[in-house]
Amino acid sequence: MPAITFVFILAAAVVTFIIAAVVVGREAHRLDSVAPRSVYVPDEAVEFVAEYLPDATQARLTPDELEQLLTFHMQWLHAKGLQPSNVIDRRQDIATPVVVAEDTLVGYLLGESDRNGIEIIDDVDAVNVVEAHLAYLEAIGAVGPMATDV
Repeated sequence: MPAITFVFILAAAVVTFIIAAVVVGREAHRLDSVAPRSVYVPDEAVEFVAEYLPDATQARLTPDELEQLLTFHMQWLHAKGLQPSNVIDRRQDIATPVVVAEDTLVGYLLGESDRNGIEIIDDVDAVNVVEAHLAYLEAIGAVGPMATDV
């Protein structure tokens, strides 16, 4: 009797191992095809960007104005299709590269800040905000590689 029990225990262990290996392999393959999750935390973004900005720009922008500028930037990304509404377990399906030109973004931020009463003293401030915000997006893993051939 004990030999049969040992065989059943061994068979159960082998079957359990095979099931576990198949499940883990399937999930690893599924996760490999899904875009990594980047979590954008607005308060964290404002803090990161504020610390990244040069002193002169920090002195001219209030935290509320900076938060509005970052919101405008995110709205611009959404309008360009770079911030989709449906991102949970979304497959990496970008067929053509999307290039974000900083000059068009700076122009957009300047226009939106004028429409909303944010007084950016200098265009350089807008450029600094864009560079700092892109650095934050890169730090959280939300930015792809730099384009090599435009």
